[in-house]
Amino acid sequence: MRTIGATEFKQHCLQILDTVDEEGIVITKRGKPVAQLTRWNRPKTSAHLIGAMRGVMHITGDILSTGIEWDAES
Repeated sequence: MRTIGATEFKQHCLQILDTVDEEGIVITKRGKPVAQLTRWNRPKTSAHLIGAMRGVMHITGDILSTGIEWDAES
């Protein structure tokens, strides 16, 4: 993993953002690590999940009820 000082990061921030790899960069301040910069991996959208379970699950009974009858008077 590449290491870079905070001052150098501040001076060349935009250039560094273009060159960051999967491993990332550790940013140090006075020789001590303070931050880690890694490439952003865009999460997959959930659009491919819509309808994925169609035909696999079946609803039986009342989905809004626990199935237990109770009396509020007792």
